[in-house]
Amino acid sequence: MSLPENNSSLPLDEIDLRLLRMLQANSSLTTKQLAAKVNLSTTPVFERIKKLEKAGYIKNYVAVLDAEKLQKGLTVFCNITLKEHTRIIGNQFVKDIVSLEEVVECYNISGDYDFLLKILVKDMKEYQNFVLNHLGSVKNIGSAQSTFVMGEIKNSYAVPI
Repeated sequence: MSLPENNSSLPLDEIDLRLLRMLQANSSLTTKQLAAKVNLSTTPVFERIKKLEKAGYIKNYVAVLDAEKLQKGLTVFCNITLKEHTRIIGNQFVKDIVSLEEVVECYNISGDYDFLLKILVKDMKEYQNFVLNHLGSVKNIGSAQSTFVMGEIKNSYAVPI
């Protein structure tokens, strides 16, 4: 299977796709380990990975942390509606939200709401403090609707390839 090529992309063959799948599952695999799994020597695997990084297929390498062990076990999804919709207000909202460390993801969405936030906090008391002292200070929020995660069923950072 080969993904379609676009202006800023390079054509991917099956080995590239296998490398991407393996790195998504475990980015700490060494070039030697990857090479053994795709039956190539280390140099071409290293070069392929560098090309994938340069072309933007690989954006970053991160460690996935356990939020519960780090006292951030309450996940909240918060739907936000803005009072007004102007470029200046939207840009200021984005700037304010990006500065809040509890907000780990923010999406501009369609439908009844303007933005969807994923927020990680310790517990309900910390979330209440966050809403009152941080989210509440963000200007032009018309409404905020919170949904609390009771249990995580599936959580994957992998892009389906």
